[in-house]
Amino acid sequence: MRLSRYFLPTLKETPSEAQIVSHRLMLRAGLIRQHAAGIYNWLPLGYRVLRKVEQIVREEQDRAGAQEILMPSIQSADLWRESGRYDDYGKEMLRITDRHDRDMLFGPTHEEVVTDIFRHNVRSYKGLPLNLYQIQWKFRDEVRPRFGVMRGREFLMKDNYSFDLNQEEARKSYNRMFVAYLRTFERMGLKAIPMQADTGPIGGDLSHEFIVLAETGESEVFVDEKLLEKPIPRDVDYGSDLQPIVDDWTSLFAATDEKYDPQAHPAVGEGIVTARGIEVGHIFYFGTKYSGAMGAVVMGPEGDEAPVHMGSYGIGVSRLVGAIIEASHDDNGIIWPEEVAPYTVGLVNLKVSDAEVTAACDDLYAKLNAAGVETLYDDRDERAGAKFADMDLVGVPWQVVVGPKGLKNGVAEVKNRKTGDREEVSLDSVVARFAG
Repeated sequence: MRLSRYFLPTLKETPSEAQIVSHRLMLRAGLIRQHAAGIYNWLPLGYRVLRKVEQIVREEQDRAGAQEILMPSIQSADLWRESGRYDDYGKEMLRITDRHDRDMLFGPTHEEVVTDIFRHNVRSYKGLPLNLYQIQWKFRDEVRPRFGVMRGREFLMKDNYSFDLNQEEARKSYNRMFVAYLRTFERMGLKAIPMQADTGPIGGDLSHEFIVLAETGESEVFVDEKLLEKPIPRDVDYGSDLQPIVDDWTSLFAATDEKYDPQAHPAVGEGIVTARGIEVGHIFYFGTKYSGAMGAVVMGPEGDEAPVHMGSYGIGVSRLVGAIIEASHDDNGIIWPEEVAPYTVGLVNLKVSDAEVTAACDDLYAKLNAAGVETLYDDRDERAGAKFADMDLVGVPWQVVVGPKGLKNGVAEVKNRKTGDREEVSLDSVVARFAG
């Protein structure tokens, strides 16, 4: 994409309403703009990142055996009355009345809807296990939305729901999601630590939060230092027994400040370190809470009917964009991990008025695109300092700089955004450096 034609409204000054790093940088780098309190427009650069995060989530869900569906965002209140949650959920639920005076709501979550789908379509244990997921916009009417996409009212979420014959089989589904989450966050360049959590309005008695460690995180966490170096499982066979992996991770201490009791838990300094963290995922097993209330039953192998055991699993997809920035930035701007970066290479033409430099940059841009290298080409007639500042701000992992002096020597300067390291590379080898 040529920057001269790109809709990228960057800001030199930090907007006064932005209180945390990710909110400040998302506004300054032109990723988002506020529409209303806690509701944001995603502009081209931000939307590219959002789609890459979404795709990683999708790929890991598919790999773990979940199947993608799409449920309506506007739901019937009658389903929530069946489950008993309509009056209990609170003011966070946006309640709506349609023209026929039917009570509706904008879905904050989809346990009721997916249970309704299941009960009308699966009758036998032979249809189990089943795991259905979606990636969809949710709305929760936060009393005090703040921190940009980290605590908005409208947000993109991956939510999925498992159905099993009994608790033993349901635990296997839970374990598959536990491991899938570890892999998902690592692919985004994040270290996420699973921590025991309250189940809140979802219900149930087994739950883990996945907390990304970041110096500017929203809450304090207490973690066994061994967890910080623990490798993420690779080449996982999701049909195998994953309980040893889950046990290995949960045997080491990790707790949020809400759960940490200095009298009952290991003291800081005895292998326990403190850090800041951001919740990006939450998984629940809640048994027959919804299936029992809503009649989601199957015929078992012995011919008896029983309500299915369920779990639900959420990842804040739009929240993750903010979490990645909180975990990966410096004073100059965002530092995107390559897996989620909007572009891989930022090509900088230092002197647009020089016909030879522009011809060389145009040729390099065409070859990078042909090789499948996502490239943001700064072809604007701006001073060099402004171009460097914008490239650092938007955080493209690699910068390729071409100017009259380098062109005369047949080289471009390549800068690594994360480390700041620079090197001269022959123009003929630039494409091979990033392709494939």
